[in-house]
Amino acid sequence: MAKLSKLLVASVALALVVGLASCSKTEKKSDSSSGETKLTFWTFQNAHAEFMQDAAKAWNAQNPNEQIDLSVEVLGYDEMHNKLLIALQSGTGAPDISDIEIGKFANYLKGKNPPLVKLNDLLDMDHLIKGRFNPYTKDGNIYGVDYHVGAAVIYYNKEILDAAGVSADDIVSWDDFYNIGKIVVEKTGKPMTTVESTEHWSFYPLIVQQGGDFLDKNGNGVLDSEINIKTLEFIKKLVDDGIAQIAPAGFHHSEEYWSFMNNSGAASLWMPLWYMNRFTDYMPKLSGKIIVRPLPVWKQGGARSAGMGGTGTAIPSQGKHTDLASRFMVYAKASKEGSIKTWTLLGFDPIRWDAWTDPAMKTPNKFTEYFGDGVFDMLVDIKDEILGTNGGDKFPEAQSLVQKNVMFKVLGENSANPRDALVEANKVLNSK
Repeated sequence: MAKLSKLLVASVALALVVGLASCSKTEKKSDSSSGETKLTFWTFQNAHAEFMQDAAKAWNAQNPNEQIDLSVEVLGYDEMHNKLLIALQSGTGAPDISDIEIGKFANYLKGKNPPLVKLNDLLDMDHLIKGRFNPYTKDGNIYGVDYHVGAAVIYYNKEILDAAGVSADDIVSWDDFYNIGKIVVEKTGKPMTTVESTEHWSFYPLIVQQGGDFLDKNGNGVLDSEINIKTLEFIKKLVDDGIAQIAPAGFHHSEEYWSFMNNSGAASLWMPLWYMNRFTDYMPKLSGKIIVRPLPVWKQGGARSAGMGGTGTAIPSQGKHTDLASRFMVYAKASKEGSIKTWTLLGFDPIRWDAWTDPAMKTPNKFTEYFGDGVFDMLVDIKDEILGTNGGDKFPEAQSLVQKNVMFKVLGENSANPRDALVEANKVLNSK
């Protein structure tokens, strides 16, 4: 009996040791009793939250040995960016994964060693639109992945063009756009297009498609380049000659503007492809009337688009699970499967060009119903012409100067000279 008791005690002790060892291994792999690793994600967009939650479900279905429990927090735009910056500067309190809007991203790359994880080794750059990574790159290292290409395109109201007896397919160059615009105004009494006086979307894609930018490759301000000056002069000419109208409320994201366009206020506008969901959500009367085309060229053989706007998702390096968080985020946004879902769930143009020819891109949804199913055929045709932008510490300030000073002064009541406005803004930018 004594021997049996000793054996029983020894067995219990052994079981405890094995159990503790097992628990120890589980704790190193996971944060929860279910064996899942808890990851936190911050964003300022509800749509991005839903997209990443869907990606977590897909990841778990494909990775039974690396289950994740994604905790999502949606914060206000300024609140999230400020909170993240403080957490990164203090070295504590950051999420495992975070969205960072493109205009803010440079603020998180300052210094020799940005507090974000390098993603180069995880990205299949042979199938990705390389230019879309420029704003999230420093010293050759990629720190963020966008949701979309943001290819700049023109949305034409075919009904208005038909009434004027013209075709969007006859518009190859910006000179064609101007000349056909004159016909549209004469025949219909409606402006050919609208431009923004308090934002940068009417200006930025047109300079980038020519190789221009707000900053050069070294991060210095070049707002006053000849490309930029000539382009702004052209935009002002469109307005002065009555071919373009200033967007109601000054920009393309106002209730006043959506109401104006919903009632066929203008024959076209140029914006990135992600603007498609503004049409479907806020301009339902135009369904079936809007066709999507590349930007006109400035000279024969020139590029017909530029990658615009966006949100880079990054991995703070202070996290406990940076490897898993990085692999999950890249799967969610840069795998072919994830890229297709940026279209089917968000209505965005995927950053993987090989996704554009997948049959899933023509599966009926609210976007194909509204615009037709030929959008991605057009994008495949111009995929090598979607030029990228330059990033740098001064980008947020450069964008702000263009929005609040340049566009407003030139297209507003002051009607300032484009060259003077850009030279003045560039001096301010490079003095900081």
